[in-house]
Amino acid sequence: MNQYRILVKGIVQKDDKFLTVEKWYDDNIANPYQWEFVDGVAEFGESPEAAVVRVIQEQTGLITVAGRVLYTWTVMIGSECNLGLAYLCLTEMDEDDVRLSEELNDAQWITPMEFDEYISNKRMLEDLQQADLY
Repeated sequence: MNQYRILVKGIVQKDDKFLTVEKWYDDNIANPYQWEFVDGVAEFGESPEAAVVRVIQEQTGLITVAGRVLYTWTVMIGSECNLGLAYLCLTEMDEDDVRLSEELNDAQWITPMEFDEYISNKRMLEDLQQADLY
């Protein structure tokens, strides 16, 4: 039986800065906390646009509007095919309005020139560059 899951990533922009969040990944690696953009899973029957807005609000408290898709990706996990959509999401809320969920450790608003300092996923950095974010 084929199984699919939709993953969403919200790259939240406020003026010229982007929200990065620090997540715990694994105690068995040298740096168990890593910087990432807000991400989550669409619920069954939920549109990807609605999912990314919901996930951002649940994890950060920010109200956003989903804009264009910046890039996509796929990954197989066991027999499940995961399709990922990364959205540029805009907010008019203040940077001080961020309220992190328990699964996140910290948040920073960064400029595109700082992406390399925070984001360690080289493929994601290449995707962001191709999307003309920096």
